[in-house]
Amino acid sequence: MTVANAYDLLLTIALGVLGILLFMGLIRSILGPRIADRIVAVNMVGTMTITIISVLALKMKEGYLADISLIYAMLSFLAVVLLTKVYMGAYLERKEKERQKQNEMKAKEDAENA
Repeated sequence: MTVANAYDLLLTIALGVLGILLFMGLIRSILGPRIADRIVAVNMVGTMTITIISVLALKMKEGYLADISLIYAMLSFLAVVLLTKVYMGAYLERKEKERQKQNEMKAKEDAENA
């Protein structure tokens, strides 16, 4: 077995492991118990996709795949920032509704006690 064949085998095994981990990340992003877990899983899936593209660039000896990997990294970052922004907006809105509800209940109790 030559060094090139061993290197090719190593990269193929790495791609297989990354594919399995990518699939597990997708499952976590769908089934995650909380929104924060789903956002972290989406970030992990993006990172693993970038790694898979980079390994493919090395294995296939194609330089343009490295450029695609960098573009995907920027898009993945923006997607996670957008998801976090949406999640924080929904979280703050829910907290505001809970606070208003507590204020209404407190006002009712004060009215009954008076």
